[in-house]
Amino acid sequence: MRGYSGDPLERLPRAPFDRDAARASVREVVAAVRTRGDAAVAEASRRFGGSSAEPRRVSSGEIASGRERCHPGVVPALKAAAERIRAFHEQQLAEERAAWWRNGDEHATVGEETRPLRRVGCYVPGGRAAYPSTVLMTAVPARVAGVTQIVVCVPGMPDGSGVHAATLAALEVAAVEEAYECGGAQAIAAMAYGTDTIARVDKIVGPGSLWVALAKHEVALDVGVDSFAGPTEVCIVADAAAPPAFVAADLIAQAEHDPLATALLVTTSEGLVRDVEEALAKEIAEAPRRDDIEAALRGQGRAVLVDDLERALAVADAFAPEHLELIVADADRYLAHVHNAGAVFVGAYSPVALGDYVAGTNHVLPTFGSARFASPLRVSDFIKSTAIVRFDRAGVERVAPALLAIASAEGLGAHARAIEVRLS
Repeated sequence: MRGYSGDPLERLPRAPFDRDAARASVREVVAAVRTRGDAAVAEASRRFGGSSAEPRRVSSGEIASGRERCHPGVVPALKAAAERIRAFHEQQLAEERAAWWRNGDEHATVGEETRPLRRVGCYVPGGRAAYPSTVLMTAVPARVAGVTQIVVCVPGMPDGSGVHAATLAALEVAAVEEAYECGGAQAIAAMAYGTDTIARVDKIVGPGSLWVALAKHEVALDVGVDSFAGPTEVCIVADAAAPPAFVAADLIAQAEHDPLATALLVTTSEGLVRDVEEALAKEIAEAPRRDDIEAALRGQGRAVLVDDLERALAVADAFAPEHLELIVADADRYLAHVHNAGAVFVGAYSPVALGDYVAGTNHVLPTFGSARFASPLRVSDFIKSTAIVRFDRAGVERVAPALLAIASAEGLGAHARAIEVRLS
């Protein structure tokens, strides 16, 4: 983008899709599940995922079996990650949960009380890979917030063997007792409206495919949802001193998620671009998910050259990535100039993979540019506030002139009458 002064978004890639067609397809699935329940879930599963099964509750015995079926190191690792996630979100709780009151005087009190949501649905992706980490990232903060009914929907393995063992182990670590083998847009609809198998929830959180993200958008008038957390994105802002192997590894780490993933390098150094391209070729040749990586990099992978780091940050800010890495000298100085990013990873030894698993921050992050206005999943997503108003007659008398004037200006006489009748 050297010498280019136009809108950076015109030259930056995101996963292409026919928005109208995708929304129409999702809308059809959601409407069917809303009216016909489990049968429609089974039809959608057969149509999109190859399974004809209705949603199935995962038994407590099956959940417990996960710990035995996993590699011996997986459960301790999940417990360690869960503890870091719990500690981070408990800090959020301390800032979010406290009720407060403002006493203007003894005649008028206003305040706010917070309460946890009662029933929350957590969507955990599956199919292309298993995501036990997403169980922790969604269920642990919900538990910290005080949610008592936590529901997880997760697709089964493509071979029909049920839910992945590591995901089952994560359900146990997160103390989730209600989980269903059910995925895709149909799972979102089932949690939103309820079926004979799955009771409706108050809010749905969690990442997923483009179809899952669109389904959350479709049901948002009837149930709470978190951010648009669709196919993953990484933008790496790097200077000439950035280690090419680090940059290449981090681009690949996100590209392996999905052929629709986006991986950007924004740099001032042509030499770094050449070195990263060489490192990518070597890494991709040995990568177990080579096809997905190559598809993502071919479709949504770019190296963007800019004149200086200020321009690099402006490009990143315009893109508003899910993940932003700053692999530059004096990275903390540039952090202050970042406005739009789901999560920022500062310095060469802070790869996105840390946030994906063990840093403690949440990996459910806004995508598709929604980091301009949306935030990571956090404790506040599982809490709702209620405003409290308590006046006596003297308090009403004090504010009545202002209220009556405003009600008159709006032409809402009944509002004025509600005060007048109390003072007559």
